[in-house]
This record gives sequence, C-alpha cells and structure tokens, in this order.
Amino acid sequence: MSTFQQLTFPYSFDEKYAKKVAYFSMEFAVHQPLKTYAGGLGFLAGSHMRSAFELKQQVVGIGILWKYGYYDQVRRGDQTMEVLFQEKVYGFLQPTGIKFNLQINHSTVVVTAYYLPPEVFGTVPLFFLSTDLPENDYLAKTTCHRLYDANMEAKIAAGILLGVGGAKLLEILGYAPDIYHLNEAHALPLAFYLYQQYKSTDRVKQKLVFTNHTPEEAGNQKTDIYLLERMSYFSHLPLAEVRRITGHTGDVFNHTLAALHLAKLTNGVSQMHGEVMHRMWKGYDGISPIISITNAQNFTYWADPALHQALLAGEDATLLQRKKQLKRLLFDEVADQTGEIYSEDVLTIVWARRFAGYKRADLLLQDYDRFLRLITNKEMPLQIIWAGKPYPMDFTAISVYNRLVHMSKQYTNCSVLVGYEMKLSRMLKQGADIWLNTPRITHEASGTSGMTAAMNAAVNVSVPDGWMPEFARHGVNCFTTLPVNPTLPEHQQDQLDAGRVLDLLEKEVIPMYYQQPGKWVKIMKQGMQDIVPYFDSNRMAREYYERLYS
Repeated sequence: MSTFQQLTFPYSFDEKYAKKVAYFSMEFAVHQPLKTYAGGLGFLAGSHMRSAFELKQQVVGIGILWKYGYYDQVRRGDQTMEVLFQEKVYGFLQPTGIKFNLQINHSTVVVTAYYLPPEVFGTVPLFFLSTDLPENDYLAKTTCHRLYDANMEAKIAAGILLGVGGAKLLEILGYAPDIYHLNEAHALPLAFYLYQQYKSTDRVKQKLVFTNHTPEEAGNQKTDIYLLERMSYFSHLPLAEVRRITGHTGDVFNHTLAALHLAKLTNGVSQMHGEVMHRMWKGYDGISPIISITNAQNFTYWADPALHQALLAGEDATLLQRKKQLKRLLFDEVADQTGEIYSEDVLTIVWARRFAGYKRADLLLQDYDRFLRLITNKEMPLQIIWAGKPYPMDFTAISVYNRLVHMSKQYTNCSVLVGYEMKLSRMLKQGADIWLNTPRITHEASGTSGMTAAMNAAVNVSVPDGWMPEFARHGVNCFTTLPVNPTLPEHQQDQLDAGRVLDLLEKEVIPMYYQQPGKWVKIMKQGMQDIVPYFDSNRMAREYYERLYS
C-alpha cells in the first residue's frame, strides 16, 4: 500500500537554489543498501544528491529501480570471478501507487515509481521507475531488470523508460522543472518527448543541460537510427526531423552528438576532460557550448570523522592511531575473503575501481620481474589489494581480474577482493596507505575514487589524468608521474607508464614511508587538507546552479 502523498521537501529552499531541477541518471549510489549503480557515474550522482540536500536545493532525482541491480560479484570454486544476478528487495522504498502508460517498441508498457524519502539517506527526493508489474508481459518487465543490459533493445527500452517515463512521472507529480539535467545521454528520449510538446528546439534548449562523463567510445553510444525509430525512441517524430534537430545525416545515431545539439549547455567533468571534449567535437556545427565542472564527492558521507578531528586538532599520533584502526578493519575483510593476514605496520597499496581496459589494473605487472622484486622485498615490505567489478560481458577485463586472482594465490601479501560497492569502497579508502591510479592518459574524464581516498588519509600515487592535474602537487600532497605522449601506440604508453610508476614506488614513495615517516605524514595531512572544499560535492552542486542551470 502506498504511503506516498505528494512531492515535498523537508526544508525551505535557499533562494539561490529555488530554480526547479530534475536530475536524470541511469544509476545512483547513495548508500550500500540501495544497489542501483555500477560505478563512478553512480557514485557521482549519489554524492550530488546528498550535497543538493545539504545545500537545500530544489532538485529531484529520477532513476530506475533495477530488480537485479548491476550484478553481484561472487567467486567460482577456483576463486575466479562469477556473475550473479540476484533479486533485490528494498523495504525502505515507498511504492507511490502511481501508474501510467509508456510506448516502447510500439507496445504499451505500464510504469510505476518508488520513492526514496530524503530522511532515509540524506538526499533530495529520489524516484525510481519500474516496469516490474503484473500488467506487463515478461519482455516489458525485463526493461528494469539489469542495469546496462548487454542486449541493445533492452538498453534502448531503459533509455525510453528513464527519459520519457521520468518526464511523465514529473507531470503527474505536478513538478514542472525549470531545468532537466541529463547525467550522461542515457535519458536522451526525454529531449524528443519535450520537442513533441514544444515543437521548438529553442524551447527544448532552454530547459535541457547535459553532463558527459567519458571520452571512451564504449561510453558514447551509437545505434542504428532505424532500430531507435522502431522502438519509439524518438517519440514518433519523423526521421527527417530527428536528423535535422540532432545534426545527423547518416543511419548511425550518435547519442552524445544528439545531446550536444539539444542542450543549451554541456559540461565535461574535469578541466582536462573539457579540453578533450573541445578537441573531440570542434568539427561539429550547432552544438552547445562546453564548459568544465569538475566532479567531486560528498565529504559528509565518505570522510572518517575521527581522522579529521585529529587533523584539525594537530594530533598526529591520534591520526596515525586511527589510521591503523581503519587498516585493521580492512584487513579483517581481506582475511575473511582471501585467508591472508595483513599487518597494519606494512605499507598497503590499493588499486580499486571499475575494471576497464583503459584503467589498467595490471599495469604494475607489465614488468613482472620488477613487480616481484617489489612484493618480495623484506626490508621495505608491501601489501597490495585489488578490487573492482568488470562489466559482466567484458571478458577481457574479467580475464585481467582472474589473472590477478591466480597471481595473488602465490603471494601472501597480494589479494583480490570481490564486492567492490560502496561499503567496501569506503573500507578500502580508509584502510589504504597508497591509492594507486593508473588510467591511460586522456581516457579518464575525471575519476573520483582518489578524492575520497585523500579524505581518508590515503596518499594518491597517480598518472596525471582526469581530476589529478587540478589537485596534484608532487611530493607535497600526492605523487604523480610525468605524462606520456597520448599519441603513442597504446602498448608503448603502457610500457612507459609502468616503468614510471614502478620507478616512483621504488625510488621515492616506498623509501619515504619507511625511512622518512615524518615527511610521509606531512604529505598525508596535506592531501587531506587540499581535498576540501574544492573536491567536496557541495562545491560541485553549487557550481551546477551557478554555471550550468543559470
């Protein structure tokens, strides 16, 4: 039975933030119990919704209630990775009782919505759409089964559900947004729904803004335009009109290009990503201006309060004692999952994020002999932890993950964890001494895991990509390598970066930790100080209002 009455906010709006915004995202990571996310895009959206709540902004979030989530990462009998799709049940979500119809693939699909009240996790109001209803046939029900389903038609249907379904829900709720914010192009059908109403691209552009999160080909969807038309993606607009308003001439539809044409303003998610976007899209006429608003994460949620109390009080001994406690909590998880007993006195490196080829989880293993010298050094010992969830159909990334699993069985100071979600992510960041970041340069649009690591007294060791150039002061608040030439063949870039990261660890980072602990603590503290307030998502949420929504 529904307990939902009407859309209300638990606060009066700050007048700076009274403009009505609807934020559309395919994934939201607001807290571990709500598994509606895959990785960084969801972490970013969740932090944004928390900060919008803290700042008393008039923002409503629209997502999809994924019945099986992204997937559960478990192990096979030999410890390698297995994919489990397990039904999720959420007693804390309120059924709204709202039902309405949507056209997908020229069929009528019934949609409902579930409500996450602000008081549950400290977010603005969030609504999650679902087609898992008895009125629908099995195919329609599967629209909300799996986040980023490998089936192309399922992906298209999910986009229609999010974009058009979200717009219709807001109409029923009586919430008329001044701004519709597309967090990535997944909800692009919203733009065609609005165009059908307004019959004017200028009117659509007044309402629509767009955030692009990646320069990667896989993250910028391209689809056969006739398949999209058949599935009602364009709200029954004639193809000639679709092509005209989105700048397309051929039969391959570029979702990011269409969003750039229909938004009044677009933002990249770091200064560096904004520059990459300008280079990528400079040859296209009629697209929106592109600005940069650097991603950030919610300090209130991610930072350990005791670490920061010790930092503010200038109590280094208390800070280090708390860090050891947090390492022990992490090492309990390592022991439980892998049977390895780690020591809180040993320098601990963590590489943890979504497993994708360009993020190069196995970069240290490029020069295997040097890697072995590092991990078998008794004078200055290391402990290394990997964690992350590959896309369940990315068999190349899964093979990298499994290679690390097999390697780690041979060494008691190497381990690979499963279940890299919000709970484990926080544990890893709070327990890491070094947060290792190794993307192929210009491929990581922002990357935010290192921000929350620095909030928890972990020292970033990174290539200078994404957000890092805006933060990094080498040897002061982190350690960074020199950038490689991104025009070199990828295997040469990987060899160069592997050599530079290993040099940095061998010659500077590891010796400093063991031989100059005072200097190490100074860098650790400087990272904690420099990460806020700029990389707290409250800054980002303010900047969206000031620069993207204005």
